[in-house]
Amino acid sequence: CDEPTGALDSETGVIVLKLLLSMAKDYDKTIIIVTHNQNIAKMADVVVRVKNGKIVSETKQENPLKVEEVEW
Repeated sequence: CDEPTGALDSETGVIVLKLLLSMAKDYDKTIIIVTHNQNIAKMADVVVRVKNGKIVSETKQENPLKVEEVEW
C-alpha cells in the first residue's frame, strides 16, 4: 500500500489500518505499507527505511503500537 492513509482523516485512517492488519492476520499474509508518516511506522512489526532507492536500515520492533495508539 502506498500511503494508504495519506489523504484520510484520522478516524478513517484508523479504519483502513485496522482492516489491513485484520486481513494480514486472517489470510496469513504480509502487508507492506509505504509511508512518510513516522507514527504509522511505529505500528509495524518490521520497519525498513529507504533512502535514495537503497535500504539503509531494517528494524524489528518488539512492541509495535496498536492502531488506536498511533498519534495522528
